[in-house]
Amino acid sequence: MADYPPGITASEEARLAEVAKDWALAHGLTVRPPLAVIAAGADPQNILATPVPVTLFPSPFPKVCFQQGIAVQKVYNQLYASISQDEDFLARMVEEIGGSDDFISELWKVHLRVKKEGYVQHKSLGLFRSDYMVHQDSKGSGPQIKQVEFNTIASSFGGLSSQTSQLHKYLSSTEYPLIEKLIQRNTLDLPPNNSAAGLASGIREAFISYGASSTSHDKCVVFLVQDGERNIFDQKHLEYSLQSSTDLVIPVFRLPFSEIQQHTRLADGAGRQLLYKPPHLQAHTFEVAVIYMRSGYGPGDYPDARAWEARYHLERSAAIKCPSILTQIAGTKKVQQVLATPETSPNPSILGRYLSSSSSSSLSALVSTFTNIYPLDTSEAGLKAREIATDPELSKGYVLKPQREGGGNNIYRAAIPAFLKTIPEAHWPSYILMELITPPPVSNTILRNGKLEQGGVICELGIYGTCIWDQEAKTISHNEQVGYLLRTKGDQSEEGGVAAGFGCMDSCTLV
Repeated sequence: MADYPPGITASEEARLAEVAKDWALAHGLTVRPPLAVIAAGADPQNILATPVPVTLFPSPFPKVCFQQGIAVQKVYNQLYASISQDEDFLARMVEEIGGSDDFISELWKVHLRVKKEGYVQHKSLGLFRSDYMVHQDSKGSGPQIKQVEFNTIASSFGGLSSQTSQLHKYLSSTEYPLIEKLIQRNTLDLPPNNSAAGLASGIREAFISYGASSTSHDKCVVFLVQDGERNIFDQKHLEYSLQSSTDLVIPVFRLPFSEIQQHTRLADGAGRQLLYKPPHLQAHTFEVAVIYMRSGYGPGDYPDARAWEARYHLERSAAIKCPSILTQIAGTKKVQQVLATPETSPNPSILGRYLSSSSSSSLSALVSTFTNIYPLDTSEAGLKAREIATDPELSKGYVLKPQREGGGNNIYRAAIPAFLKTIPEAHWPSYILMELITPPPVSNTILRNGKLEQGGVICELGIYGTCIWDQEAKTISHNEQVGYLLRTKGDQSEEGGVAAGFGCMDSCTLV
């Protein structure tokens, strides 16, 4: 699609931008304004919102690659649910990461503390997102998707993603046909996107799976959030969808991570039910059936020992966690590296162990999404990776990643050798080295903070999945693929986080 999106006049561009801004505000395709837009202290009552950065047109995405991501999501759900049940494997991963990563070590310590006294909740909920980029090699072979990462905690933007798809669908029926270089509606293949409703259905299934209240209190769902959350409306779309059912009343409350111990306690007795007393409803107490974590995924959420005690408090409770600590550790880059290191991939002893019930074609489809990832330890593969990572030329084809979620953590290309010199060599095993994916060129226009940015862009596809399993019985009771996310950034930007200010929301037109 060399002529897509079409060149448009300044007046057509202004019209599209105005319509998109209004639609976004009217439909909650919004975030709290960043400091670059509203100065600190200018909104003391926290009443303002601004449209989320978004493309004016849906970006072209290879249909075969989109279908590839959709087809393997349930297998990925099963894989990571199974990995989270393998404590011995995860213990080895934590050991290989080593003491250089205090955050992962502290998470593991919490798990061991709960294990010692005995878990009272064996069910887990996964709201997963598998992220991909289109890879087109220099040999001219057809495009394929290659996995960037698999997210097991705080897999965001499901709410805003479904709204972005609706925005582009609206523009395709009302505005695109009016521009001079006509885009006929039937030339755009806009796939349906039920990400908000689908993720909410996973939470609803976990709420039901929890069973009847064991106390005299009504059940509820708690969204565990960060203080000063700007991306609140993304989360609100999930909350509203969760509460839209007419046959099941599900109270939902937002609880800042820093206030866990202030507003929750464990019920007396061996059941360790988690009880929550909303600060604005002091006469009411609820039994927490599901904890959906949109915080707690990085060291910044654990500034002191009290924060770690709060996580321990939640982990030992009877609430179904999304995610449990074992599931969170299963999502580390180290696990992804072990699955995808070229010397061991496809590794029957790993994938076969976790996906024994899957067909060989399903396994092959999953393995085809792997890109080359190496450890930075002293194994044969690790020593090879160290040669690459310390070479200013060889490193240009790679990205160095720590065991972290969220944008802004990675080190790219020629910056890798210099970075490694700043940390002790004993800490290198806490990083993984990933071969960069080379996407085909795409152009678009981004509307960000009221201004338009035009040029080349890079698109990253996320496929959502929901899964409920029993750690003890090792059974999966719910496994679904539930919509998609397309994030887009300027092709000169290394990072892609929307909330971090690098990327924007987008949707697919399949080509």
